[in-house]
Amino acid sequence: MYLIVSGTNRADSYTIKVARQYQQLMLQKGSDSALLSLEGLNVLDRNPHYEKIEREMLIPAEKFIFIAPEYNGSIPGVLKSLFDISDVRKAWAGKKALLTGVSTGRAGNLRGMEHLTGILHYLRVVVHPNKLPISIVDKLFDDTGHIADGPTLAAISNQLDEFVSF
Repeated sequence: MYLIVSGTNRADSYTIKVARQYQQLMLQKGSDSALLSLEGLNVLDRNPHYEKIEREMLIPAEKFIFIAPEYNGSIPGVLKSLFDISDVRKAWAGKKALLTGVSTGRAGNLRGMEHLTGILHYLRVVVHPNKLPISIVDKLFDDTGHIADGPTLAAISNQLDEFVSF
């Protein structure tokens, strides 16, 4: 199973919009995926709600697709906390991940994806080398809330094709 993680707790973010588009593209490619939004998720302790997510989504997932926004040159704390409270051996170790960074700036969260790569390597997750930085994300959407930029869609499609066979 593929699990797409929208790596922010902010409501109605560009991150969740990109994550939903990834999910639609995966379905078009014939691969089913689940979507985990961190919006409203309490990751301060191992509470019953989190344990259900871990049991039903994180542990069964074989491959993760992280959509990580740029927060202060890195990743959101809620995403880091997701790793910190998890059962590392069951949820992460030995699995694979694909990273996409999003930002309204020009670097597409390149630094954050490197930080996330380091964290995932520590958790014994194999990270696919095609990490996609999506810059000026706020300019890429059409009126329906979908990415309308052809080159960006082509890059995402190529990245997903590579990941499916990874």
